[in-house]
Amino acid sequence: MTPDDGSSPSASRLRHGRWLLALVPLVLVGGAFFWWQGGEGAEAPEGAPEPPSAPVSDAPEAARAPAERGGQALAAAEPAAPSLLSPEAREREARRELWQKRLERAKRSLESYVAATRYPPESRPSREHPDQMELAEPERTRPLSPKAAEDGTSDVQLRLKQDKVFVVGDESVLFTVACEDSRRSPRPCEVVSATAHEADHLSDAGGMPGVPVAFGDAGQGGDAVSGDGVLTGRFQPSKQGFAMFSGTLRVALRVRSGALEDSAFFDVLYTPAPPATFTGKVREVMEGGSLDLYLAVQVRKAGRYVVSGRLDDEGGVPFAVLSFNEELQEGAQEVKLNVFGKVVVDDQPTFPLTLRDVEGFLLKEMGDPDRELMVTLRGPVHTTREYSLSQFSDAEWRSPERDRYRRELEKDVMEAQKQLDAALQDTPEP
Repeated sequence: MTPDDGSSPSASRLRHGRWLLALVPLVLVGGAFFWWQGGEGAEAPEGAPEPPSAPVSDAPEAARAPAERGGQALAAAEPAAPSLLSPEAREREARRELWQKRLERAKRSLESYVAATRYPPESRPSREHPDQMELAEPERTRPLSPKAAEDGTSDVQLRLKQDKVFVVGDESVLFTVACEDSRRSPRPCEVVSATAHEADHLSDAGGMPGVPVAFGDAGQGGDAVSGDGVLTGRFQPSKQGFAMFSGTLRVALRVRSGALEDSAFFDVLYTPAPPATFTGKVREVMEGGSLDLYLAVQVRKAGRYVVSGRLDDEGGVPFAVLSFNEELQEGAQEVKLNVFGKVVVDDQPTFPLTLRDVEGFLLKEMGDPDRELMVTLRGPVHTTREYSLSQFSDAEWRSPERDRYRRELEKDVMEAQKQLDAALQDTPEP
């Protein structure tokens, strides 16, 4: 008898059959998978890389795909961007832009020139030259010690001023020196030394010895207020060793404030004898819609003279700068200062007008200095009669030179317009 192990031959066969039935689906699925892979591999060309696996698209992304394709189609229907234009089209567009810019530039040049030359050079409104409405009286401020100011150890400033730059004959010039802090409060100040000599840039500098110039704060020798901390020095070249000198003179200083000390200087241009002299007589003539002021001059040296004067209205408001630049012969002559009609019409000053601060010089063709100075007429020189604005002309200034330049600028505008029109029609001129 066969020992009983709790199972019979029929039961064993039944269990083996069940295992086989369980394996059948796995075999079928695996076979289908290998068949699908083989089919995909058969469609790809030999040697082609495997396509990367991609995640399954979400429903919203799948819905956007048709919309994106529609947007691309609309974009393709729009005009091409400039970068997509043909070389010929880009060249035409560049040519149009070029001539458009040249036309604008030509118009601006013409307008600027016409506006700048509507008045003659010798008669200009004060608003154009506010810096020329006063005689030169230079004043400047700088650190007494630049090194101390840079490293922050001192804020002492040196204030330097002179009442004139141009000195003629027996005239003298006043210099003032003061020390102050950054809040402009006075600080102790002392001029240790001051010497006048020829300017260093002159070719024959050093031929004349330097002379001392005294500075003080005692209310004397031109000093306005005693003990105010402002030191004043007076320099008269004709009386201090430079009676025969003509050119630039320099007054070199050493200034001290407390423990600080540094150098400074003043320059003046000196003429020992004036080449011509203003007599002070002025006559006025209304002609051609403008007012001419004729200044009487006694000329000692013939040559080209440059003269300028300032004109104020009745209330003392600066109105115009007048100038003269012409040849004068020896003897009694007149210098014409023109008050141009359109300047009067445009700015409408109140009459009478006052001519003041007239200065002049003889221009030298060669040498240093390049001029010989006349004695300046400081303050009011002449007051005009009263005129109505209707007596003055509104016409712009005309001259052969201005007309020639204006025609040339107008030609530039017309040429640029012609080329632009041709470029817009795509038929450029040769």
